[in-house]
Amino acid sequence: MVSLVLRRGLTTMASLKKANKVVCIGRNYADHITELNSARPKQPFFFQKPTTSILLPGQGNVIRPKGVDLHYEVELALIIGKEVKDLDAADEKGALDAIESYALSIDMTARNAQNEAKKKGLPWDISKGFDTFLPISKVIPKSAIPDPHKIELYLKVNDQVRQNDSTELMLFRIPRILSDISKVMTLLPGDIVLTGTPKGVGPVVPGETMYAGIKVDGKELEEAKMAVGVEESTSSYVYAET
Repeated sequence: MVSLVLRRGLTTMASLKKANKVVCIGRNYADHITELNSARPKQPFFFQKPTTSILLPGQGNVIRPKGVDLHYEVELALIIGKEVKDLDAADEKGALDAIESYALSIDMTARNAQNEAKKKGLPWDISKGFDTFLPISKVIPKSAIPDPHKIELYLKVNDQVRQNDSTELMLFRIPRILSDISKVMTLLPGDIVLTGTPKGVGPVVPGETMYAGIKVDGKELEEAKMAVGVEESTSSYVYAET
């Protein structure tokens, strides 16, 4: 069973911050699993980032908390346009119809905090949830990406390419992703789903700039172009092991 309720209007940049939730797929590219020495999942697994982590274009830099080993992870984001519940994984049309538009995103991660959490069996919330830890591009019209499984994602730090791979390499495609999420929690209009990151993740430090984008048939999408700097936090927070 799938419940699909039409959403009024189109997604705007301002409305992204009003999403009910941001759901992120982990370990969805084999080479990324290898580089982090992680186990390959038997099914999609997911976690959430708070909507307060969203950083819209023009809203400033990513803020690195003191004591944090900050890493970038470029990902295709799906912006949901209909209510989705208990979607059949074989229903590719239903899955793609549920997507209103796309965006490019960078899932910023406090890698040392995440590594500690994984080692001790603790939640990942701290490692993923800091303010500014989800830079996102302008909204990309659905028509600009005819097939989300055949696009190129890239990310550079300054002038050095760090990530550059095709979404064809996803272990779990979008229908399976949305199916598994929707069997656990209902996806609502405006929700954002991050589909996983390819290999090449790594550190970025204050003073550096991340440039990211999407290419479709070799042509770069203007709406997806991102340039986001990094600066050190001035808050009193300092990461320390639990």
